[in-house]
Amino acid sequence: MPRRFIDLSIYLENEVLSDPPPLAPRIEYFAHGDTFESIAQFFPGLKPADLPDAEAWAFERVHLSTHNGTHLDAPYHFHSTMNKALGRAERAITIDEVPLEWCFQPGVKLDFRHLPDGYVVSAAEVEAELARIGHTLSPLEIVVVNTRAGLRYGRADFVSAGCGMGYEATVYLLERGVKLTGTDAWSWDAPFVHTAERYAETGNASLIWEGHKAGRDIGYCHLEKLHNLEALPANGFYISCFPHKIRGASAGWTRAVAIFDDLLDAGTAG
Repeated sequence: MPRRFIDLSIYLENEVLSDPPPLAPRIEYFAHGDTFESIAQFFPGLKPADLPDAEAWAFERVHLSTHNGTHLDAPYHFHSTMNKALGRAERAITIDEVPLEWCFQPGVKLDFRHLPDGYVVSAAEVEAELARIGHTLSPLEIVVVNTRAGLRYGRADFVSAGCGMGYEATVYLLERGVKLTGTDAWSWDAPFVHTAERYAETGNASLIWEGHKAGRDIGYCHLEKLHNLEALPANGFYISCFPHKIRGASAGWTRAVAIFDDLLDAGTAG
């Protein structure tokens, strides 16, 4: 059986809603006919006609944050320290320090598409979903969460769509050795618009970014704005999600991919 790949990443592109407008990426495109001067500066005396078809080179200038597109968040994004619950708070690692072995492991998909927007998933619901798919977690497995947001990408409600993973649900995974998780929503946590309503009602600030803040107790990474999770089974695949190596950064872009292979599949189906 040939190896199969499923792309789990969104595009970096203009004019498609993937972030709140002030945080959106912007790409400038320069075509072959627009860039003669940029190549001529290296070769005095060069004329456009000297180049094949009078074409120079194409390139792009990209304006973005490390949290645009499909990206991997480092523990440093969540808090300045990590692993407090393991006995000693230590400096949170940045994206260039994330162990590479965390980023290529067997994948497990939890299907929470039926849950409403803004819902906060509990540990009991994670446990029930694992029981439903017949899977027992192993250390370092990459757990991705399929929410309703996956099918809303590019639409006006994408940023507010999907359920979120709460503190106890996140810690449930981390206590079982999971080091890297992911979601097809804009955030691992419930969308801010829903959390803001709960905070206004209760005044309880611990509700804000509670899934992310679990990294203060046990360091971990998560992927955000994954895509195409609907195409994945519950398990039986690997995920590759090596981040761009940006020194001291809170996140890095990644081309996340699911890989299916006879050899890789052996023993992974639960």
